[in-house]
Amino acid sequence: MTPGRILPTLAAGALALGVLTACSDDDPAAGGTPAGTTAPGLARDTSVVPGCRTDPPEQVPPKRTYENPPPMSIDTARTYTATLDTSCGTIVIRLDARAAPRTVNNFVFLARERFYDGLPFHRVVRDYVIQTGDPRGDGSGDAGYEFGDELPDDGYPPGAVAMANAGPDTNGSQFFIVTGDASFLDNLYSRFGRVVRGLEAARRIESLAPPDVPPGDPSAEVPRQPAFIYSVRISEG
Repeated sequence: MTPGRILPTLAAGALALGVLTACSDDDPAAGGTPAGTTAPGLARDTSVVPGCRTDPPEQVPPKRTYENPPPMSIDTARTYTATLDTSCGTIVIRLDARAAPRTVNNFVFLARERFYDGLPFHRVVRDYVIQTGDPRGDGSGDAGYEFGDELPDDGYPPGAVAMANAGPDTNGSQFFIVTGDASFLDNLYSRFGRVVRGLEAARRIESLAPPDVPPGDPSAEVPRQPAFIYSVRISEG
């Protein structure tokens, strides 16, 4: 059984400690819209949010799993930037290799393997986060391994990028981008970068969250139409 990726949810202005988003393989409650499909009643060429595309990714590379985390291959003295081409615009993330070398190394490895290309944002929460990185598209998948935490001590401001997890030292491939207020979050998630351009694109994805979501209901946090990562490009300097 693949452990679920968890992240606290919002509950009417207070923190709810219930498990959210990605759950275990046998829990369909956190299911996302499968990649390449369109939400019921939505024409393929019509977006519910201006500035977002509805066309699914083309030529999605097959997703493989790995027995172990990747060996360290980045140079922590260099600067790494990830450019995400998404269905709602470009998001540029400055990766923090000094503060989170293992996590950045993992992200760079998976991005260069094209692991993230074609994956959906399976979870969107209004004024909070967007989450992706699951090859199954329902919150239960990962890259086949886990690795240890590299936790911050100063929280998750808007634009922060961090790993979702299933408890201490269970990082894998899923990550989230903070789009709203995450000031209540404890420092339990490995923060490995920040959005330096395109936070408005991330917020367009967030605005796909359905309105009037019942607090603590993972099944209600599926976007109103599919949102995708088309590709991730890593630059080094």
